[in-house]
Amino acid sequence: MIDITLIGTSALLPIPERALTAAFLSCGGHSILFDCGEGTQSAARKAGVSLVRTDIIALTHYHGDHILGLPGLLKTMWRTERTEPLYVIGPEGLWVKAMEPVLRLTGRTTYPIELIENPTAELQLSTLIKGWDSAKLTPFKTEHKVPSQGYCFTLSRAGKFIPQKAKALGVPVNQWGLLQKGQSVQVGDNIILPEQVLGEPRKGLKFVFTGDTAIYDNLINAAQGADLMISEATYGDNNQAQKAKTNGHMTFAQAAEVAKRADVKQLWLTHYSQTIADPQEYLPNATTIFENTICGEDGMSTTLHFED
Repeated sequence: MIDITLIGTSALLPIPERALTAAFLSCGGHSILFDCGEGTQSAARKAGVSLVRTDIIALTHYHGDHILGLPGLLKTMWRTERTEPLYVIGPEGLWVKAMEPVLRLTGRTTYPIELIENPTAELQLSTLIKGWDSAKLTPFKTEHKVPSQGYCFTLSRAGKFIPQKAKALGVPVNQWGLLQKGQSVQVGDNIILPEQVLGEPRKGLKFVFTGDTAIYDNLINAAQGADLMISEATYGDNNQAQKAKTNGHMTFAQAAEVAKRADVKQLWLTHYSQTIADPQEYLPNATTIFENTICGEDGMSTTLHFED
């Protein structure tokens, strides 16, 4: 299962009820923070989320409303005497545009910070973090005014274990668990592989975080079949479609169009302009296109479960 918490939902400026952009994913004892706008730490505390042991910070781009919470958070991690590595992922310019000035403000840390700039393929997270098996993070290019990317997190699921096959191959019962976890075992002179005792792979889970972007075919392709997409929706009014395109953003209706065309299960809107006092006022602009659309709020959370 995957736990998702929407920490901040505002664009450009924080307002009393909306912190700047951030979302938190936890799965299997590990976690990812997507963006880290001003006020992320206090908004996370209100949401009951602890950020100090975050494994990965995935940045969509380097505008201030997405990164200005970093110096304080990195310093908090130091004050809690963290020692495990922190991985920071982002598009082109990660060091020069973001982390060099951030680290000057942060000062010394007790833990290493590993930068992964502009990855061009999916990241098998077990290669970074021991024990995070079956989890992948795939960046995808988005359409904004600066280099930017969204992220797709997937959790694969092996096929069902078939005891009869394990018995026929002579695997002792006390080694069945290893095969179920994807490890091979030795029985006499033979190596038994997991695929020899498992059925066809079952449907996994998929979560998409768009970051700032205009409506874009690449986004639709990346979001295909997602169980949940958290999408930027800066403008509520349908008449602001041209403004959204010019500024590299989307309207509520455009975000819903992406969700519909990508056949996602649920859409959460976020990154609202400070001119939107009540996002619910504009929600019908989205639900008439994609019914299962929800206006995101700071602190909203959900758990994604496997289908069976």
